[in-house]
Amino acid sequence: MISLTRLEQIEENLGNHKIAIIGDMMLDGYFWGDVSRVSPEAPVPVVEIENEFFRFGGAANVAININKLGGISLPIGIIGDDSDGETFLKLMEKEKINNSGIFKDSERPTTTKTRVIAGKQHVVRIDRESKNYLSKIFEQKILDFLDQNINSISAIILQDYNKGVLSEVLIEQIIKLANEKNKIITVDPKFINFSKFKNVTLFKPNRKETEDVLGIRINSDKDISSAGKKLLEILNAKYILITLGEKGIALFEEGKDEIRISTKAKKVADVSGAGDTVISTLTLALASGASINEAAYIANFAAGIVCEEVGIVPIEKEKLFNIIRESLK
Repeated sequence: MISLTRLEQIEENLGNHKIAIIGDMMLDGYFWGDVSRVSPEAPVPVVEIENEFFRFGGAANVAININKLGGISLPIGIIGDDSDGETFLKLMEKEKINNSGIFKDSERPTTTKTRVIAGKQHVVRIDRESKNYLSKIFEQKILDFLDQNINSISAIILQDYNKGVLSEVLIEQIIKLANEKNKIITVDPKFINFSKFKNVTLFKPNRKETEDVLGIRINSDKDISSAGKKLLEILNAKYILITLGEKGIALFEEGKDEIRISTKAKKVADVSGAGDTVISTLTLALASGASINEAAYIANFAAGIVCEEVGIVPIEKEKLFNIIRESLK
């Protein structure tokens, strides 16, 4: 729970903080249309495209979430020297997102996921990506850029989708720099580098990621508690926050009682992008002076709102805080 006074203090402070987001920048493409016939070339539907558009995905979706919440995002990552990369940069310009930390690598494509949708039916998804780790040259570009900007940022989010940006070396160096400069550093992990994110402020896996890494199945409250304590031990993080989908979140801190917060979604329509919303809201709230309990409370509301929407939709600050205010009356 949070008081109305504290909520308004945190809301007011959100705009004062720049958040660096380092990880796999992605472009999501959508081609919408109708199917009225089958191709004479093969037994597949012919989709007649009526609309197409692009949105940010991956770490770029976290960046736009930070901006919509009133913060200042500083995305740091790689795109390809290709047409999808140009589309990505145009989207950044449209959304007024700083692109100085985005580097072009001609040796790899811009990570792009293109969805073909006929009516309400998702027909196919086409992925264009490289999962190879970055060259040492681009690793150094990212480290140098972060080092040059570290004094102007309040927090760092490491957003890993196992697409090659966050290598073990880069993870280690970023965390070391953040801790030396006393900066908040939060992590949204994926499987491959899961155990490498040691000594961070907050580590936020979801249920499946936790199950896969620990080699367990989480079927009960006891299982959740055991998993959270195990992650604290393995990672030496200040906080562990496990997202549990429709069951809300579980928060762990060494020497403190576990905290459970049930979902605020009235009806879960789509959990896509909820993890991005949680890490964005949590990090910006912590940077704005919220306690971990207050930040988790606000982030859980944010996740509930986006879960009621279909598709990946960034959270708007005014809508989020108005809904929380109404709940406190």
